[in-house]
Amino acid sequence: MDSDECITAVMIGAGNRGKDVYGQYALDHPHELKFIAVAEPHSVRRNQFARAHFIPSSGQYETWEDLLQSKIAEAAFICTQDRKHTAPALKALNLGYNVLLEKPMATKIDECILLTKKAEEVKKQLRIAHVLRYTPFFQKIYEIIQSGQIGDVITIDHRENVSYWHMAHSFVRGHWAKEKSSSPMILAKSCHDLDILYWLVGSSPRIISSFGSLTHFKPDNAPSGATKRCLDGCNSIDSCKYYAPRIYIDIIPLLRIAQIGGSRKVHFIANLALKHPRIFSKLKGLPLFRQVDAYQGWPVSTITEDLSIEGKWNALRNSPYGSCVYFADSDVVDHQVTIIEFENSVTATFTMHGHSHLEGRTIRIDGTKGTLIGEFLASGERIIFYNHLKETEDIIFNKKMQSRSGHGGGDLGLVESFIKSLHEETKEPLTSASASLESHIMAFAAEEARLTDNTIKMDEFKNRF
Repeated sequence: MDSDECITAVMIGAGNRGKDVYGQYALDHPHELKFIAVAEPHSVRRNQFARAHFIPSSGQYETWEDLLQSKIAEAAFICTQDRKHTAPALKALNLGYNVLLEKPMATKIDECILLTKKAEEVKKQLRIAHVLRYTPFFQKIYEIIQSGQIGDVITIDHRENVSYWHMAHSFVRGHWAKEKSSSPMILAKSCHDLDILYWLVGSSPRIISSFGSLTHFKPDNAPSGATKRCLDGCNSIDSCKYYAPRIYIDIIPLLRIAQIGGSRKVHFIANLALKHPRIFSKLKGLPLFRQVDAYQGWPVSTITEDLSIEGKWNALRNSPYGSCVYFADSDVVDHQVTIIEFENSVTATFTMHGHSHLEGRTIRIDGTKGTLIGEFLASGERIIFYNHLKETEDIIFNKKMQSRSGHGGGDLGLVESFIKSLHEETKEPLTSASASLESHIMAFAAEEARLTDNTIKMDEFKNRF
């Protein structure tokens, strides 16, 4: 394939990731990627995607089965819900598509293995959306480790700090709140964190243990006078940080992020909204302040198709996103710690929790020559290197605000890499299905360790499958 040739693709699942990430990339880079067909059961989403990409009615399908009757493009982007990944991915690979598949690749370990083997059998790419590998931040850390600057890696402490409102949105009220309809949180949310550990360490895990539970989001922790839904007369609307209109109408958490970075205008608006809410509410109708009422980005974009102010309020009255978090009946963990020893004797701890003030990841890597401490946060990204011999401290990576392209530039990097790798003259992709399989197996092992209070020996665990 000529390096200047535009890649044609089909979209299966035109939700948040499909439409707003990969679909938007195609709109921003029309000479690199073009979607020629879409399969989406939700008619509004299907029509929106088709209109944006000028897809004729002949290229619009309600089901992936109807779309995948034959190969009509070079690539298939599969962005269905987690438990609906395997069948369309297998079909697409069998038809000869190169596949970019949202993480996790599947919610059962045997299906993950099946998908990996199928990709190897048909000699097509199966790229999992492990976006962290494609961020400048983690690529810099990998580069430093490979250079030998910190010496031999001894131990890593990695944390995924899920903000309290993201936890409520996705894992208490949202699609990933119940394991039966999605997967364990460590797989759904953190398989790419485990992938980062596997990549940075450069070795397979030898032994894994894990601990955690759902601790906070239970009826016993509901404030006095709380109702099943936020808009049913709850008595705690002024004191509850999870009050749904606070997150989806007033977008207070997002304004807090805007207060940290962004333009002077955004900074001014955010400060006013946060410090003087009554004054701000009176000014909302003015052009300068309408962007708050008019905000339609994530997570607001996922609660309803009608993103007018009336549509948002209606969603909070009737959808799960207006439920009280203490009565939402979620069952995935809200905190979990996983301990890993790798085959090369490196040890690592991975902490995932949903009670952070700010979204992001932090990492500490101690080596025989130095220590790296990294912050990968919405407020900015920074890597500090401490030289043990010279007793020096150097900031070697510093961005005041995280990239707005998504996941610190990882979304952009993933699609760019996938497209480039489909041209014959380019080098091998940064990661493969077999490499992604390792992190998924780690997640399944960690969850079994958590549930059984056992330490999992990975060679024995793998042999069972």
